[in-house]
Amino acid sequence: MVFKVVRGSPTPEQLAAVLAVVQARAAATSAIPAAPQELDVWAEKTRNVRTRDLPKPGPKTWRSSYWPH
Repeated sequence: MVFKVVRGSPTPEQLAAVLAVVQARAAATSAIPAAPQELDVWAEKTRNVRTRDLPKPGPKTWRSSYWPH
């Protein structure tokens, strides 16, 4: 980055303070991602929810609850 003082005569301390603020602001805006990233298909929470093949309530359901589906 190149800065040029157009008007006035700032002290070196004032110029350093202004440049520090401008550079910090530029670094902060460049760190923000441009667009939100889409989740991978494997990261979807709906994949972990079983909506089918659930055991039906009954007296012997506990026996088959550990069987693979």
